[in-house]
Amino acid sequence: MMNTEKYTNTMQIISQPESINLVEKLIDEIKTEHSIHEECYGNMLVAVTEAVNNAMQHGNKYDPDKKVNIAYEVDSEQIAFTISDEGHGFDYLNLPDPTDPENLEKPTGRGVFLMKHLADQIIFSENGRVVELYFKTGGHINN
Repeated sequence: MMNTEKYTNTMQIISQPESINLVEKLIDEIKTEHSIHEECYGNMLVAVTEAVNNAMQHGNKYDPDKKVNIAYEVDSEQIAFTISDEGHGFDYLNLPDPTDPENLEKPTGRGVFLMKHLADQIIFSENGRVVELYFKTGGHINN
């Protein structure tokens, strides 16, 4: 019989670059606690830290009075993260293509592209202030 329990938790961080360490630690803990395989772990680590970095930098403009909320839910098939900021949002439907030759040399602009390729599903809402990232685990989760 398959374990269908869900595990949910949340964390709130201040919008400062050093806060990303807390997110990396969280993902390490999730990997260990739920026996996440390496490929899924790597995808989660890059995509979630990228989403949080975007929330801190672009959403909250590194304002220490503004928070980034991270919620996650683990079940037997997938892990879902919801990252939200206190910014004004952005037009997530009309982002420049980072693979376009004119954008290849730019130091920024790859975050959403990476998230779309690393997560199994990505959903933006609230005008881009909220992003949900889903990672299928293939039933390799121990709750």
